[in-house]
Amino acid sequence: MSLAAWIAGHGYLAVALVLLVSSLGLPLPAGLAMVMAGAAAHGGSLHLYWLIPLTVAAENAGASLLYFGGRASGWWLLSKLCRVTMDPENCIFRSADFFYSRGPRILLVARFIPGLNSMAPPLAGSLHMRAWKFWRLDLLGALLHVLAWTMAGFFFSRYIHELTGALAVVSHVALSIVLLVLTGYVVLWSFVKVRDQRYKSVQRVSAAEVRERLENPDPSRPIVIADVRSHGYYDPGMLRIKNSIRVEPNRLGFELDALRETLAPECDIYVYCSCVRDATSIRIAHAMQQRGQPVRVIEGGLRGWLRSGSPTEPVPAHELRNLPRFD
Repeated sequence: MSLAAWIAGHGYLAVALVLLVSSLGLPLPAGLAMVMAGAAAHGGSLHLYWLIPLTVAAENAGASLLYFGGRASGWWLLSKLCRVTMDPENCIFRSADFFYSRGPRILLVARFIPGLNSMAPPLAGSLHMRAWKFWRLDLLGALLHVLAWTMAGFFFSRYIHELTGALAVVSHVALSIVLLVLTGYVVLWSFVKVRDQRYKSVQRVSAAEVRERLENPDPSRPIVIADVRSHGYYDPGMLRIKNSIRVEPNRLGFELDALRETLAPECDIYVYCSCVRDATSIRIAHAMQQRGQPVRVIEGGLRGWLRSGSPTEPVPAHELRNLPRFD
């Protein structure tokens, strides 16, 4: 069944469902659904005075769920949304910097910007934007988004019918979009696998192994544990591995030069982060190896360390970088 026929058969519910699921970050052709709904409204099978409020409410409902998810879980939900990227931490902070530097009003156009459409609501929650302010801006943004696509379908319905031939073609267009997105995921997954092959030389050790070495130190092989998490993770109350040192991943060259001046060459260095697949740790360890410094990655990062019951300490106050607030 074509998308047009499905919308015609299920009416308002079909369009609202597509927009709700799409607003939660799933790759559904929301724009195409609204264009077809607008064309259906021009033909009389749907009515704009019901269609527009319902679709705006559907988009706002999905965004509100992401907003409250971001407010409750902080970076956790953002890391899940960035999970398929090469470097989840950088994905989060690039989005956060873009969002914060442009202010809350970016919510008015976020749905028109690929990549930011599903990141903006949880970012607003993580950055402590007031719920009423978010809801008001997002509702207006949803209205602009719905009007743009629906009115395009309404005013150009005749051309849409001519271009699609007989609306059955639309189903192939929608399927092509979905297949294109899936192909992108496959290509991305393949790229990650190829990249991981490049990092095969990076050695990984369990938190229990490192803890064992700390409890039974070898004076001839001192241990250095380096925290390579991105600074944005340093909210008040954050922990780090006890006695670990800070290595800023975005200033690796300078940090390595400083390390060489302070560490004995026989030191064993272990790095850890808090991202999915230890992405930052592995990237940093590989870069340090390229510069002649052997490094091992603590598997599971800080979460693995906590699960093993190993000692931690609060991140020092001078290293904290609090998240900005939109209150």
